[in-house]
Amino acid sequence: MRRTKEDANETLRTLIDVAKKHFAEHGYANAALESIAAEADVTRGALYHHFRNKHGLFLAVLESVQQEVGERVEQEASRSEDLREQLLLGCHAFLAAAVEPDNKRIMLIDGPSVLGWDTWRMLDGKNSMSHLREQLTLMQEQGMFAEASVDALASFISGGLNESALRMAEMPDTAAAMEQTMKLMAQLVGAWPGT
Repeated sequence: MRRTKEDANETLRTLIDVAKKHFAEHGYANAALESIAAEADVTRGALYHHFRNKHGLFLAVLESVQQEVGERVEQEASRSEDLREQLLLGCHAFLAAAVEPDNKRIMLIDGPSVLGWDTWRMLDGKNSMSHLREQLTLMQEQGMFAEASVDALASFISGGLNESALRMAEMPDTAAAMEQTMKLMAQLVGAWPGT
């Protein structure tokens, strides 16, 4: 019997979910495709049908993680009507998601080293960075900061958040590190004319 598109999509989702767990637990270098296929209850042939190789599977996993983080950023930011508060809530959501054990290794450690910064930035640009750019554009339109390049400001904030997430991931007290980072972010946003 021929598999339906829905069956194929379900297999794809299962492979990505299982692979995410393996990449998070073992890292890219030590995750084995045989183990992923076995746990997903598919043959290696089925795995290779969907992904050409381990690199392709990891790319799909990172894309899935980046998309989930972007959705969390958007969801958290939407809890407020205040544009400044939306920005801070979104930044907090990004940091919280980035340092979660399942995301940290995939997104912060293996992602850039396995796929390269260009690919990592492209995925970030489609997700969290996209929400950040939209938020900054709205804030600028409302006169919350002087005429400036939104792209430059988004890159500046995103770079700071990424470095902060890496720092937080190494700190024994993540909550204290989060508080320090968000305090700095609030000071930065509060210093903009019109806020």
